[in-house]
Amino acid sequence: MAAPRPLSRFWEWGKNIVCVGRNYAEHAREMQSAVPSEPVLFLKPSTAYAPEGSAILMPAYSRNLHHELELGVVMGRRGRAVPEAAAMDYVAGYALCLDMTARDVQDECKKKGLPWTLAKSFTASCPVSAFVPKEKIPDPHNLKLWLKVNGELRQEGDTSSMIFSIPYIISYVSKIMTLEEGDIILTGTPKGVGPVKENDEIQAGIHGVVSMRFKVERPEY
Repeated sequence: MAAPRPLSRFWEWGKNIVCVGRNYAEHAREMQSAVPSEPVLFLKPSTAYAPEGSAILMPAYSRNLHHELELGVVMGRRGRAVPEAAAMDYVAGYALCLDMTARDVQDECKKKGLPWTLAKSFTASCPVSAFVPKEKIPDPHNLKLWLKVNGELRQEGDTSSMIFSIPYIISYVSKIMTLEEGDIILTGTPKGVGPVKENDEIQAGIHGVVSMRFKVERPEY
């Protein structure tokens, strides 16, 4: 009989990383993008996970890597076409995440009308904090997120500013793809995204809940 898979280490076995783009109006504006009328979705592979203690790796083909700070929602059970009213019953907990983005590559993809895979889905492009059980966050729509680079505050935002709520997102996504236990949904980034370079140190947190620290490295290859 297989050993149980602990949700506290979801990044070791969770299959899907589903990301929501432009879920904060001010971030959409800073990217000179329209505020969406329905969620903008893209995926990262499970090899994008970088738990605390590992490094953020800069892709060799990019010279403009940006941080995007996000609340991640970890699924506790399988769900397909989940009703919005029942969506929070499927949540096991949360994690703070970074959606690292090769901005120069993304800009080229946008110009050519191509998918964002090269810009978003590279190895170690999804740093994650420790798992936070649902019971420790009574209201995920009332959290303050923050991020510093080398001690300088870069991003600060409130999850109350999300355009689409977590129940709406879970219901919407689960009507497109079946969500499974251990999957995570990244719920979008507040304004203040910006570049990092080799040897920078990123610190980020959910105020009063969890924090994390990562170093940016350029791999050998």
